[in-house]
Amino acid sequence: MVTVLAAAAFVVTWSSGFLVPAIAVDAVSPLTLLLWRFVPLAVVLIVIVAVTGAARGVTRADLGRQALIGLFAQFGYCVSVYASIAAGVATGTTALIDAVQPLIVAVLVGPLLGLRVRGAQWLGLVVGAGGVLLVVRSQLDESEAHPVAYVWPALAMAWLIAGTFLQRRSEPRTGTLVTLAIHVSVTAVALVPIAAAFGVLAPPASVSFWLAAGFAAAFPTLAAYGLYWWLLRRVGITALNALLFLVAPTTAAAGALLLGEALTVITVLGFVLCAAGVAAVLVSEAHAGRAQERDVTMAAAAAGE
Repeated sequence: MVTVLAAAAFVVTWSSGFLVPAIAVDAVSPLTLLLWRFVPLAVVLIVIVAVTGAARGVTRADLGRQALIGLFAQFGYCVSVYASIAAGVATGTTALIDAVQPLIVAVLVGPLLGLRVRGAQWLGLVVGAGGVLLVVRSQLDESEAHPVAYVWPALAMAWLIAGTFLQRRSEPRTGTLVTLAIHVSVTAVALVPIAAAFGVLAPPASVSFWLAAGFAAAFPTLAAYGLYWWLLRRVGITALNALLFLVAPTTAAAGALLLGEALTVITVLGFVLCAAGVAAVLVSEAHAGRAQERDVTMAAAAAGE
């Protein structure tokens, strides 16, 4: 039940990360919003880690490894998403391209991590991908963004895939709190000189800006990103990436409600396919887990005899 609730919270909070810049970038530079989303949060997380002693035992190698992962999965990903939406790509379309990630991960997971993707999981991933395509079909037709702008969400997907594989291959010895603190701090440090170079370092004094920055820090960053790494360890890379299929329809539904983006019968059909695809992957994962537990129990019993 904890895992199910965490997965639902992950989908909702991750989806909100596409909506915040779409709502706020009309009034402020997306780079300014992104910078002040991370700088205050980095300070808070560093203080919490220092007070709790959560970083005790973390080596320089661990710190360097997590800093590199943070540059890929946090800095590169978020900059690309914000650039995509600022360039006029619809929130659902950005989420769509991001949601293609599970299929790429499934193709790469065997050669790079030595893991097997079962037939039922492949079926679920393909069905989910079909649902995502239906969800954003109308948005693609109505988008006014220049074709070059679609490179940005593709880059966002590539950054996150790279960070995820680095995390899985590195056998991390840092907890979720320390991992999040390192990733957020590295992103904040990387953003400062870039914002200064573009002359958008100073934040506006408006209450609406700080509400948007605070929301972006609390939900898409602290909640969604923390849940991403927690679920990665809890349910595995294939099941976690299947959940990303639900982000596109969730974002499209919220975009229709808050931003007036298209929502049609085809979109609803896409929702159903996405849910079916995710269910197939998660059920297959659960069956595999129970089978593994039975094998371990039987092996232990045989050893006892």
